[in-house]
Amino acid sequence: MASRALTPMQLIGTVFVALLATCHAGGIAVYWGQNDGEASLAETCASGNYEFVIIAFLPKFGKGQTPRVDLASHCDPASGGCTGQSKDIRACQRRGVKVLLSIGGGDGSYGLSSPGDARQVAMYLWNNFLGGSSSSRPLGDAVLDGIDFDIELGGAKFWDDLARDLKSLGRSGGGRRVVLSAAPQCPFPDEWDGGAISTGLFDAVWVQFYNNPECQFSAGRGAFMDAWRKWESVPAGRLFLGLPASKDAAGTGFVPAGELNSRVLPLIRGSPKYGGVMLWSKYYDDQTGYSSAIKSHV
Repeated sequence: MASRALTPMQLIGTVFVALLATCHAGGIAVYWGQNDGEASLAETCASGNYEFVIIAFLPKFGKGQTPRVDLASHCDPASGGCTGQSKDIRACQRRGVKVLLSIGGGDGSYGLSSPGDARQVAMYLWNNFLGGSSSSRPLGDAVLDGIDFDIELGGAKFWDDLARDLKSLGRSGGGRRVVLSAAPQCPFPDEWDGGAISTGLFDAVWVQFYNNPECQFSAGRGAFMDAWRKWESVPAGRLFLGLPASKDAAGTGFVPAGELNSRVLPLIRGSPKYGGVMLWSKYYDDQTGYSSAIKSHV
């Protein structure tokens, strides 16, 4: 059967609907590196489910300490065993996935004692993971896309200095720009990341709407939306809804995929800063298939 050509009005309508869908389309960010038995970095990116993969963690740095990467049983950075991750990082980047290094975490020894300390940490990150050079790059010679601030202890000062220094190094280094992201808790403002986020330098903020009963979705639509709207006010590029990928991934805050798709995402997809969903973590996503169940709705 011959197809009929669209009228000009039908064509305009089709284009408008497509543009509207594109404006509200989000991506999925996932943390990788802290659990035995999760897929490799290359396999994670090959799934096609993720826009960002965040390597977790650098849990020791600042205050005169020798920085240390911890990737659980994936590899041993102390013996140089993690340099092979460069191949996987480049494979991810060829697929268009941005790969970040997360500094901090819920368990570690880190903090900043002064603006000068922040500058030293920024130089370490630049030379060992970003566009600089060092003879001891823990993840090899691949250049990561940026740094994620998952600051949950160690004091609230000087993280803004670190953000400014990293962005400055990216601008002056002549290479790709440094992407900055942050993972604050949903109570607003965040005790640790708030000062850094207020610089306006962050490309993405994935807010942890879990392990915080007062503002996660289980607290009720009103409490959840009140917290989301407060986070919409921050001077950041994109805002992500941070969730556990299974009940076992967090103490509270898990939202079943069907409920997320039908009840939660419709509330926030219209936000001008809506960026998508962040998941903790790849290991738990492997167990549940959560990202695959929500991808078409994000």
